Amino acid sequence: MIRTITLGKYITAQGVVVGSLPNGKLVVRDGNLEYAGFPVS
Repeated sequence: MIRTITLGKYITAQGVVVGSLPNGKLVVRDGNLEYAGFPVS
């Protein structure tokens, strides 16, 4: 499933969900990189 997350106040990333963290953040993969951030509602 593809999701969008926020990395900062004005930065977002979109990719395939890899997992979730205990603090509520999602981990998404964009190519070879993985990003963790809060999901966009």
